Amino acid sequence: MRIQESAENYLEAIFILQNRKGHVRSVDVATELGYSKPSVSRAMKLLRENAYITVTPDGAILLTATGQEIAEQMYERHTLLTKFLMDLGLDEAAAKEDACRIEHVISGETFEKLKTFIIANT
Repeated sequence: MRIQESAENYLEAIFILQNRKGHVRSVDVATELGYSKPSVSRAMKLLRENAYITVTPDGAILLTATGQEIAEQMYERHTLLTKFLMDLGLDEAAAKEDACRIEHVISGETFEKLKTFIIANT
């Protein structure tokens, strides 16, 4: 399944925040990503409509199974690519920025081959 890059970024941010804080609200996502609250509110509505998240009556954002799967995939790509780029000599900020762009366009097959290569050579 292919979704928009912005949706992948939101899902990854929710995943990271859930692991860090346990309880995630829209304001947390806005702060994490540096976006306005209205922008995040609109995005959460779209993610909810597409069944990537649910929102509890008290405003907690929860990933659905599909949302969790996408978020974990993006997080794995981001962390592995960041580490790889840093191992190549990029500073952390540049590695994170480049990894964030690459993670959305690299095919699953290419990522798996790269992952196998990185693991075998570390």
